[in-house]
Amino acid sequence: MNALLEPEAIRHFQSLCDACQEMALRYQSPAEMRLYADGYLHALRRTSILDPLQQRRLEEIMDRWIRDPSSFVGPNGDPSTLYELGR
Repeated sequence: MNALLEPEAIRHFQSLCDACQEMALRYQSPAEMRLYADGYLHALRRTSILDPLQQRRLEEIMDRWIRDPSSFVGPNGDPSTLYELGR
């Protein structure tokens, strides 16, 4: 099972998704989003807020989510223009 079950893990997932979408709207690359998410997840790991199983699931789900282009929309709502700077 790869679902997040704990409300705290779900809140952290949503927070990370929202932050990455905001980064996408500012034309940040997937690599920059990955760096941000890695830092966030590392901080969670260090504070032991989540149990180890939920932490691992969150990390796996975030990895898949960031790599999936359908997770994001471009600044004009068009995913095909996601990483094109405005003219």
